[in-house]
Amino acid sequence: MDAVLAFIPDEDKVKYSAITGQSLYYMGEEDLKHKVLAIVEEAGAEKASYPLKLLLSEGELTIASTGKNEQTGQHATQTYKVKGPVAVMLTTTAVDTDEEFQNRCLVLAVDETRDQTRAIHQLQRQRRTLEGLLTQHQKTQVIRRQQNAQRMLKPLPVVNPFAENLTFLDTQTRMRRDHQKYLNLIDCIALLHQYQRPLKTVRLGEEELCYVEAIREDVAIANHLAADVLGRTLDELSPQTRVLLLQLHAMVKDLAAKEGVNQEDVHFTRRQVRAYTGWSETQVRTHLDRLQTMEYVLAHRGMRGQSYVYELLYDGEGHDGKPFLMGLFNAETLKPTVQPTEFGGQKAQFAGPSRPHRGGFAARSQPPQTDPNHHKSNDLHESNLQVSQKMHVR
Repeated sequence: MDAVLAFIPDEDKVKYSAITGQSLYYMGEEDLKHKVLAIVEEAGAEKASYPLKLLLSEGELTIASTGKNEQTGQHATQTYKVKGPVAVMLTTTAVDTDEEFQNRCLVLAVDETRDQTRAIHQLQRQRRTLEGLLTQHQKTQVIRRQQNAQRMLKPLPVVNPFAENLTFLDTQTRMRRDHQKYLNLIDCIALLHQYQRPLKTVRLGEEELCYVEAIREDVAIANHLAADVLGRTLDELSPQTRVLLLQLHAMVKDLAAKEGVNQEDVHFTRRQVRAYTGWSETQVRTHLDRLQTMEYVLAHRGMRGQSYVYELLYDGEGHDGKPFLMGLFNAETLKPTVQPTEFGGQKAQFAGPSRPHRGGFAARSQPPQTDPNHHKSNDLHESNLQVSQKMHVR
């Protein structure tokens, strides 16, 4: 969370260690509007969970409170209002999170794999070198450049010409909100490219409305991110529990091959799980109990006293470990909906120097540049790519 907040301009973020139940209601009316509200631990926001949920879903908070009239000295009802929208960021170590928060937010998990630990160790060692010292020295300049890039973004509306042809899962009620997250994701990607896209305008009477139009590559990127993020959010298992399940499947598969038996004939203990995964006793117990409750694992009474052995009921769906989200339309086959012209016509203009899109999708679709600032803008584009790649590695 700190790494993400570092790239957000200081005037656009508010960070607290904890907040009380009534504190949000008495903030200034514009104090949180269009800002990021970060709370270090979910436990520090337990008392304020209700106003936080309202702020996310309703976009504002309103409370009627009793206070004294300064002129008459009598008690009177006073109304306090806090306007949104606001983005809320929370961190937690809990396995099970508030379900009402889950369907309002995107749930991300820390990578606890051995490869990620190895990468972190490599970075920690690199910081002790001369190259690491220079990198730390350049960190301030990199962060300032990214913050200034965000300050340049204009609050423009986004039009998605593919919206009516998009599809989404509809098997659960909560997917009404998840569908909105998916559409907002496409809008965000398009908005971030407002300086690489021709801005279009439409006239409504005497008023001229300027907007950014999403392209097919925006939908493709959103589909990729939605599969990774919303696919985990809609999973009935928490990300770390899912990781243990996949490791259990690999362990049981190896044991079945060595012993020459079927998977249902393989029984294992928690000690075997700890030895195979390298997880602590607390981690194994917590997530294994969760798998048992969700009927992915079946417990059998062991041969010695009260000990138990376990049988894996999971047969390997999604064994590649890649999250997925069914029901999304293939972006490559999307066709834009014909835009109406009865409002007075449309025309296009560029918001600034045109340069190739960031990312593999957009770069291939951009025509050759003829702008005189092409070389200068390309240098900024390459710098942003290098920063993004370093962030991804870290």
